[in-house]
Amino acid sequence: MESVSIKWNTLAFPYRNPQEETIVNFLHRSLALSLSVAGLCLHLSLPVSAQDIQERVIKFGHLNNADHPVSMGVKRFAELVAAKSGGKLKVQEFPASTLGNELQQQSALQGGVQEMTAPATTSLAGIVKEFGLIDFPFAVANFAQADALLDGPFGQTLLAKLPEKGLVSLGYWDLGFRNVTNSKRPITRPEDMEGLKLRVIPNPVFVDTFKALKANPVPLAFAELYGALESKAVDGQENPFSVILSNKMYEVQKYVSATNHVYAANIILVSKRFWDKLSPVEQKIMTDAANEARTYQRQASRAAAQTAVAELQAKGMAFNELSKAEQVRMAQVAKPVTDRLAASYDPAMVKLYDDELARVRK
Repeated sequence: MESVSIKWNTLAFPYRNPQEETIVNFLHRSLALSLSVAGLCLHLSLPVSAQDIQERVIKFGHLNNADHPVSMGVKRFAELVAAKSGGKLKVQEFPASTLGNELQQQSALQGGVQEMTAPATTSLAGIVKEFGLIDFPFAVANFAQADALLDGPFGQTLLAKLPEKGLVSLGYWDLGFRNVTNSKRPITRPEDMEGLKLRVIPNPVFVDTFKALKANPVPLAFAELYGALESKAVDGQENPFSVILSNKMYEVQKYVSATNHVYAANIILVSKRFWDKLSPVEQKIMTDAANEARTYQRQASRAAAQTAVAELQAKGMAFNELSKAEQVRMAQVAKPVTDRLAASYDPAMVKLYDDELARVRK
């Protein structure tokens, strides 16, 4: 930056007396000094700002296809990060399990060989057991309750447990309410679950809940799901509508039933090894971008869920809803399971969960 200089002898002032001339000269010198200091500060701040944002490539992997709302969120996040960093931080998306399943990508983040991923919260129950509380069936009745629970003290307390596990979270995205599909019959009441071989997430909450409903739960990685449905190794599965549509399960499933038994969220994870290399400016860019992308992704996901049912029907699936009374019956079957599992969790977290549920349901 060029230095500031003012040629005071080019400026003519009619001084009425020597005292006035002295005062004006003093003001001139003060102004010149102020401008010089300001210029120096500006000059020094520019290189510091440039060094605060380095050229970086951020590998962002996830399980969902490129037309899924999670992918929409990743794309928006990438756009925001690029804009806020002047193009220096570049997010590269790797959808459809390109970088491995949820646990493989989680391990890659912990090892520092992958920067970001967006798994379902269920995948974290293996390293922070209390994430399993999010999967308790029939806990929340709508999106407003779900957002308030996860964005509030309960959800944020869970996030605070991740850095010691080698992960940093930038918040929760929407996956949606989970619903059952199968190739045998519509699910209109709890009894219709009996005997169905259903793929479930390898998570005790899901396994034990569907056992209580007298189904035959089969824990299976998501990447293996379509093949298992196609080969009839399992009769059905449970996922949000947008996942069912995006993964073309209508090709190998006949019935889709709106059980809405669990609200599912994705969680935005960053490798702590990578995060610790970032400057405070870079961390703020990523945090702000994630917060903005979260609002967009939730809206996109919920809009996609509304249209997915009609598209699934157009593809040949038979759709049905459960009555409120049958949902209540299903919840009653599941409650002994959640009561038993809750007893094995940190009592302080269970109390916080219960207190927050009471708050968000008001």
